[in-house]
Amino acid sequence: MKKLILAAITTTCAVSVFAQGTVVFNNRIGGTSHVWSGGTNQVQGNAPTGDSTAGSVDYSGLGYRLIGTVGGMAASTTFAQLLGANGAGAPESSLLPGLPATTFRTGAAAGNVSPQTATFNNIPLDAAAASFEMVAWDNSSGLYPTWTQASTAWAQGLIAAGRSAEFNVNLIGGVVNTPPNIEPALQSFNIFVQGAVPEPTTAALAGLGAAALMIIRRRK
Repeated sequence: MKKLILAAITTTCAVSVFAQGTVVFNNRIGGTSHVWSGGTNQVQGNAPTGDSTAGSVDYSGLGYRLIGTVGGMAASTTFAQLLGANGAGAPESSLLPGLPATTFRTGAAAGNVSPQTATFNNIPLDAAAASFEMVAWDNSSGLYPTWTQASTAWAQGLIAAGRSAEFNVNLIGGVVNTPPNIEPALQSFNIFVQGAVPEPTTAALAGLGAAALMIIRRRK
């Protein structure tokens, strides 16, 4: 009997050590936001129609296409994930990926993810509040299954990707709390291909070259 009690206590302790906070990763419940493809810079904020709560960013007027629609990026190969950290207003650098990543839907649900319950190693069960950001990226090549890999490729201009504005969610799921919806805290955003940022050495050389050309022109 004592062995059974000790085993039960050990199991309970092990579960608590590896306990993880959870949220419902679904941008079409309790509110609605969308992910769009297109553009040359990051756009964040809800649209005046189709989003709840309504915003002022006219994605359709800007020529963007919802993920999973004709002219937009493919739903099955566009990945999405939540990044999170414990506490409201956490620094963006502290946000870590939750599991699992997911893909997008089509038809009337285009621009919305296939719902998942996201779990975070760095957010305690039943945390009072946590900070989140949604990221999405093109994995049609199959080379970037994780955000760690995708974010590097995005910075180099190799793939389209994007991120939402950071937002807070209260009463994280655990033993007491059921996993809360991330809507309506999440707002719409787009994914796009950005230019690679030059390394400091490259930028410095370019600056020296420009300065040299100016000196030569003045001497002439």
